Amino acid sequence: MADLAAVPVTGLGPMRGFTWRRDQRHRPGLEYVVSTGRLHGFESLEEAGLLLVLDFAGGVVEVLSQPLRLRFRTAVGWRRHTPDFLVVSRLGIWLIDVRPADLIGDEDRESFAAAAEAALACGWHYTVAARWKPYVLMAVDAMSARRRPLADPLGVRPGLLAGAGVAMTFGEIAAGSAFEPVARAHLLHLRWHRRVGIDLGRPLGDSSTVVLGSESS
Repeated sequence: MADLAAVPVTGLGPMRGFTWRRDQRHRPGLEYVVSTGRLHGFESLEEAGLLLVLDFAGGVVEVLSQPLRLRFRTAVGWRRHTPDFLVVSRLGIWLIDVRPADLIGDEDRESFAAAAEAALACGWHYTVAARWKPYVLMAVDAMSARRRPLADPLGVRPGLLAGAGVAMTFGEIAAGSAFEPVARAHLLHLRWHRRVGIDLGRPLGDSSTVVLGSESS
């Protein structure tokens, strides 16, 4: 297992293909990740949400869907498990499984334990994305519409950053601009790229307080 850490991950494909059928219960698809500039496969809406949050978090260098298949022994015999994602970031490498907390059963826990041991042997981090805090996914999804490069021919950004510098609300900053609809789009873009900050633990709206972010300089 330790030798796995030395395998180049760039350009590797998933261990199994993604399939689409009219009568299937899960929702596979492809999610565009700005951090990598590519589409990445997912097998459920929960996995799509994780890709979106990874892109928002920043620092992501590479994402691999279904990167490896584990074979491990349990008390009743051999089992297989394919983790959902391998994420290479500037803060380390993460092996990630995605499963809603209320759907995690005993076999899932065995699979997650095996994946955690594999990650430990490779010097990686491991986690299970099982539950999000309220409002987080809704806010990140709203901001994702403005995550791609956005020009500022009307020059609204200096005023938006000035408003964030004195902790005005989203609605106040937008209303104070000569081009309010454009200002709203730019505020979401600036939040995605951490030029401004908003509390994601509360619903995103006009009453949200906006402050300068970690990348405001």
